[in-house]
Amino acid sequence: MKVEDTELLKEFTPEQVEKLNSIIEKHKGKAGALIPVLEEAQVCLEYLPLTVQKKIAAGLNLPLSRVYGVVTFYSFFTMTPRGKHTIRVCLGTACYVRGGKVLTETLEKQFGIKEGETTADRLFTLESVRCLGACGLGPVIVIDEDVHGRVKPGKIKEILTQYN
Repeated sequence: MKVEDTELLKEFTPEQVEKLNSIIEKHKGKAGALIPVLEEAQVCLEYLPLTVQKKIAAGLNLPLSRVYGVVTFYSFFTMTPRGKHTIRVCLGTACYVRGGKVLTETLEKQFGIKEGETTADRLFTLESVRCLGACGLGPVIVIDEDVHGRVKPGKIKEILTQYN
């Protein structure tokens, strides 16, 4: 373990930090290494906070601005912890007029979070999407890969019990 890893150890386990170090070492000096390193690091750590980005930038001898630019450009990368389950509420026109916005507000109130945030227990991350292609089932929410159609606010708690 390297001395500069102490900052990382505030957020991650020693095993995760060692894995990050090995990911960087494996790709060091290779052209086009940044995205593969970020992908592997995110799989290992689940998110890419600034401390991790600094470590990757130093390890690959790249400016932090370049690493940060890639992380913030691609939607696959996240700088904040994500929940075990992702709830996506459709806010496309059909779902919106059938109550999609009310579902979002209900979930925000139930969890005490806003769209794009994760619950404190890291069980759920709440997102909105513009269309899920299931307009006839509106309003629709997708939890992980499971589609739930014609959802009423009163049914949300019952649906969520499947994901604890």
